[in-house]
Parts: sequence; structure tokens; C-alpha cells
Amino acid sequence: MDMAALIAVIGVAFFFTYTNGFHDSANAIATSVSTRALTPRAALAMAAVMNLAGAFLGSGVAHTVSSGIIETPTGSQGMMILFGALVGAITWNLTTWYFGLPSSSSHALFGGMVGAALAGGTGVIWSGVVDKIIIPMFVSPIVGLVCGYLVMLAILWIFRKANPHKAKRNFRVAQTASAAAMALAHGLQDAQKTMGIVVLALTISGQQSSQDIPVWVKISCATMLSLGTYAGGWRIMRTLGRKIIELDPPQGFAAESTAATIMYITSYVFKAPISTTHVITSAIMGVGATKRIRAVRWGVAKNIVLGWFITMPAAALVAALVYWIVNLIFG
Repeated sequence: MDMAALIAVIGVAFFFTYTNGFHDSANAIATSVSTRALTPRAALAMAAVMNLAGAFLGSGVAHTVSSGIIETPTGSQGMMILFGALVGAITWNLTTWYFGLPSSSSHALFGGMVGAALAGGTGVIWSGVVDKIIIPMFVSPIVGLVCGYLVMLAILWIFRKANPHKAKRNFRVAQTASAAAMALAHGLQDAQKTMGIVVLALTISGQQSSQDIPVWVKISCATMLSLGTYAGGWRIMRTLGRKIIELDPPQGFAAESTAATIMYITSYVFKAPISTTHVITSAIMGVGATKRIRAVRWGVAKNIVLGWFITMPAAALVAALVYWIVNLIFG
């Protein structure tokens, strides 16, 4: 039974990573596709490869997920908690994907973990939740908005005398690099979150006692994220690439460069699992605001931000419900 539960949890974790990939593929490439810097399929293939590479660049975020959010649960109860957390996150991912809403897969997972842990009577490390999740959830979009605005202002000033058509053509080329950097950062952040869950499952089942991430776990999580990314998330891509603001190549480059830089800093310096969605969306808003404030469709932006705040509680409720059902059947 213990081995069957472990296999089930790891299988659901891999499926979550797959949904994370197609849900968040838009984050890495929507701006490049909308400005026609890359064709959709070329952009998805590039993002899939860079996601795969990014997953091997660090482990700080994975350790935060596996040991910094909830107390390590034990036995079959622990497996039910992880199962509930993952199902809660997957449910929210699929719901927001269906409505084309760029929400955070990361915060869906964290909300699921907290909801299932509370339902299962396992302690939540609230200091870790506040420091590593809640504070970055509020700070990263503000930083993305401000930095996107400032980076775009700098680009406008530096290239103020350049030929507009030539500049746009050059920025289309530059966007290939900025989109690749964004996809690499996405792999660095999001693949590690599932690695942390799998390591937690292996620890609960007694298969390993250390927090080290086995190579097979890295390869599996990276591969599933890449496959999901290549499947594409066209509904969300339209929202990010067109509905917030009509982007041109310089704006796309500024948004991607800003978001990627923020994600590298938070991964390596703070080891904080931040939302790719929050950072790229806010950077797009900041970049768009340099044209004129009304150029940003703030009504669409408001709906996206409301979705951000609903994500954790919604995933937590689903996760708690799933835990109670599973506990009723197998407990």
C-alpha cells in the first residue's frame, strides 16, 4: 500500500508539472509570439528546451518547497496530504487555463499544500509561508511593474534617434535571446517546485532520508515541464500577448528581460519560489504604461490580479476537500 501510494503521488506530481508547463508556457513566449519575433511552434520548441536546461541550474527553491512550507507529515496521512495538495493545484490550473486567465501554478501548489496540511492536522510553517510566499507574492509584481516601466523608459531614451523600422527589426532578433532567458528562468523556478514535492514524498515513504534531489527526479520533472510547455497554452497566450496591451518588439524585449532578471535574483539570492505569471504580467503592464497609462487595458489587468488573490484560498479549499474524501475512503 505504501509503495502504491508513493507511485500515485509521484504520478500526480508529474501530471501537475505537465499542466504547469502548458499553463505557463505563455509566460515565456507570449510576448515573442505576439510581436512576431518567433513563430508559435518555434517559440514553444525553444521554451521547452530552455525549460529542460533551467531545471538543472539550482535546487534552492526545491528545498524551500520540501521543507519550508509545511511540517513533514508521516505515513499514509502524509501521502494523502500531498495527493490532496497536488489535486487542488491541478484543478485550479485547469480551471484558469479554460478561462484563459494567467494565474500562478506555484501559488496553486502552495495553497494546496497549506489547505491539505490543515485538513490533515499537520503543522504549517507560517513564517516560511509569509517570508517565502506571501511577501514575494506582493513584492514581485510591484518590482516587475516598476522595473518594466524603467527599463522601457531607458530603451526609449537610448534609441530615441534610431530609425524606428530598423530598431524594431533588431529588437525582434533580441527577443529570441530574452525569450530564451525567460524560459530558462521558468525551468529554474517551476521544475524545482515539483522536485520539492517528490523529495517530500520520498522522505515520507522512507525511500530517502536526506533533502538531496535524485537525478531521476530532476530529469523526470524537467521532462514533464518541457512536454507540457511544448503542448502550449494558447488561451492564456492570447491574454498575455494581446489583451493587456498590443506589444511591439522593444516592449516585448523589455518585459521579458525584466521578468527573467527578477526570477534569477529570487532563485539564487533569496531561494524564494515566486510566480512566473505575476512577474511577466506586471512587467508587461509596466512596459505598456510608458506609452500612456490608458494604453494598458486595466480592466483585463484587474481581473488577472483578482485571480492572483483567489488562487491560494481556492486551491486550499479543493485540496482540503480532496484530503477529506481520500481519508474517508482509505483512512
